[in-house]
Amino acid sequence: MNSFGRLFRISVFGESHGNQVGVLIDGCPAGIRISEDDFTNDLLRRKSGAKGTTPRIEDDKAFISSGVFNGYTSGSPILITFQNKNTKSEDYNKLANFPRPGHADLTAKMKYGGFNDYRGGGHFSGRLTLALVAAGVIAKKLIHPVSVQAKLIEAGGLKDINAAIDHAIKNEDSIGGIVECIVENGLSGLGEPFFDSFESVLSHAVFAIPAIKGIEFGSGFQAAKMFGSQHNDQIMDSKGTTESNFAGGINGGISNGNPIVFRVAVKPTSSISKAQHTINLQSNKREELKVTGRHDACIALRVPVVIEAVTALVLADFMLVEQKIPHVVS
Repeated sequence: MNSFGRLFRISVFGESHGNQVGVLIDGCPAGIRISEDDFTNDLLRRKSGAKGTTPRIEDDKAFISSGVFNGYTSGSPILITFQNKNTKSEDYNKLANFPRPGHADLTAKMKYGGFNDYRGGGHFSGRLTLALVAAGVIAKKLIHPVSVQAKLIEAGGLKDINAAIDHAIKNEDSIGGIVECIVENGLSGLGEPFFDSFESVLSHAVFAIPAIKGIEFGSGFQAAKMFGSQHNDQIMDSKGTTESNFAGGINGGISNGNPIVFRVAVKPTSSISKAQHTINLQSNKREELKVTGRHDACIALRVPVVIEAVTALVLADFMLVEQKIPHVVS
């Protein structure tokens, strides 16, 4: 489905080359100061145009259609939309019968019987992350003073991100990356064992972001190589402060008050200029495919702010469940 959350609930809609994309936010408390300008900074962080990103540049201006009155949330559902203006749908005319390797073209066709909008990936496009970022802006206001910061720490297997991007562009290829996110000033007691543990719910939200292939918390997979005497975080006080943070701020699926630390793996962008092979759905024969259009050499460059957004959404929902959010936030 296209909805997420229990009390702070979002529903995303739209397609890459449709008229618009957007998000409907339900369950947001009344009295939160909000304006369209509040979205500018985070939307700019997601925006394309820099080296390694797609040359498709949209206005990405947020239009608030409902749920905000006289500059404050009114308590009714909030509808935020973004217009799609810079589309070149002709680049995708051939793809109805030539599914791109690595994309959802073929699985979408299988699921929806060929009725899906395949232009630019349709509803499966990273364009929909605009909706997540917009909802995240409001969620960040709700959870203040909790801080959520994400950054790209590696691309193409290198710490030198610029060098990795230059190499990918030179070779008409793409690269992935690793994004690390840290939540500070967080609350303890968030999360529900077993199936709504903090890790479970956050992972659910993170994997809604296109191109995410993995997630780890704290020490992650390195924990398998450690002794318990090394990995156990020694408790320093009754608040749960620990000497180390191999747990990543979560024990038993519940936040323990220490910084929540996790990392996600972002795959290389599937659309590349190099020739690949796919199946011609009309002839049922394999053929060479050269993908045209405008694409990112490293989509991971634009992922950090999206990771922040979904993390804030999860935090806001958990905090509302625990009644740990002030009724009015400005």
